Amino acid sequence: MEGVITVILGGGQGKRLWPLTRYRAKPAVPVAGKFRLIDIPISNSLHAGIDRIFVLTQFNSAGLHRHIAQTYRFDHFTTGFVNILAAEQNLDNRGWYQGTADAVRQNLGHIDSPHLRDVLVLSGDQLYRLDIRAFITSHRQREADLSIAVKPVDREEARGYGIMRLDRDGRIVEFVEKPQQDAELDRLTLDAGTIEHLGLKAEPGTLLASMGIYVFRRQVLRSLLEEDEERADFGKEVIPAALDAYRVYAFLYDGYWRDIGTIRAFWEANLELTDENPPLNLYDPDYPIYTHPRFLPGLKIHRCTVERSVLCEGSVIAGSAIRHSVIGIRSMIRAESVIEESVVMGTSPDQRSDDASQPAPLGIGRDCHIRRAIIDSGAHVGDGSRLLNEAGIVEADGASHYIRGGIIVVPAHAVVPPGTVV
Repeated sequence: MEGVITVILGGGQGKRLWPLTRYRAKPAVPVAGKFRLIDIPISNSLHAGIDRIFVLTQFNSAGLHRHIAQTYRFDHFTTGFVNILAAEQNLDNRGWYQGTADAVRQNLGHIDSPHLRDVLVLSGDQLYRLDIRAFITSHRQREADLSIAVKPVDREEARGYGIMRLDRDGRIVEFVEKPQQDAELDRLTLDAGTIEHLGLKAEPGTLLASMGIYVFRRQVLRSLLEEDEERADFGKEVIPAALDAYRVYAFLYDGYWRDIGTIRAFWEANLELTDENPPLNLYDPDYPIYTHPRFLPGLKIHRCTVERSVLCEGSVIAGSAIRHSVIGIRSMIRAESVIEESVVMGTSPDQRSDDASQPAPLGIGRDCHIRRAIIDSGAHVGDGSRLLNEAGIVEADGASHYIRGGIIVVPAHAVVPPGTVV
């Protein structure tokens, strides 16, 4: 892996994850109680032995910068680094990143080096555990110019991804970004014979979707980006243009992979981690997910009922019931409260309420009932509040909360007044 460098795409404004992206970049959103989304691709890269990593970002990047600077510090006896490359103006360019490919194009001067053989491109807003070493080995054995990690999806999911058709050797011969027409989907659908030949664990009628994880030969990446500077996005423009001129192969993956693109997807992905056998195993001692080391006391609970939940260190929970929920670091949940199917992100040491003249205690107050909600970092829910969405509202904006995809979201630093009913 000496000749490989990793580029992690930080994504755009993160509108579909708003208000979780109100104060932070999408890769900096907390996940699984104690991690950040950016920790997933960085950890996958490090476990493959690739420790030269660039993170490309442009929106609300201060918190992401701070997390990376505090977390990924390599010793003096390695060439490893994790560097942020934020959008910047220079003599050649004065614009923002226009897409995934344009973000890499604008940073070729930092990324490209004659000593490199391959460039690994990862997304900063996905949950997965991929054997990247096997991915790159397959890429080199096939003498591919570009390899794409792909996984089977059903017909409805396929409308939101780049979908491809392969030949018998696994080479990609057609690629359609987010196909919507039934004729396109029919043409790209896998039959039983193809599934058996490829060795896939999939049902007939499924399709192969791009995971947004690529390996490029360095010279090919530069050529594809420089020969047409109007190509702003890998999925829409660069990959289709590469099929005729270059050797483009699929790397088949049938493990867990989640694209954290919406509030509901984020909520579902977190709650999946509370399963007895979660689809993403965060407890494997041989494959830890790295994050900022915090020197926190252990979780303290007093007269509580806890079912199928993840509770993180530094939290204090008194006389409450926690069911099928994720309780993040430094959470405070007071007596007689009930938390169900929810994600409570906890707090940072320096967080306070927005209104300094009316300071509120952080965390969940007494006698609250919260269901199917996300309580963002540093928020306070006042005593006696009922955040249940019993009316089944799908989308709404309130004074101290939002509803997205049927999930109640209390933004970072917000104060929900006592007795609030949602």
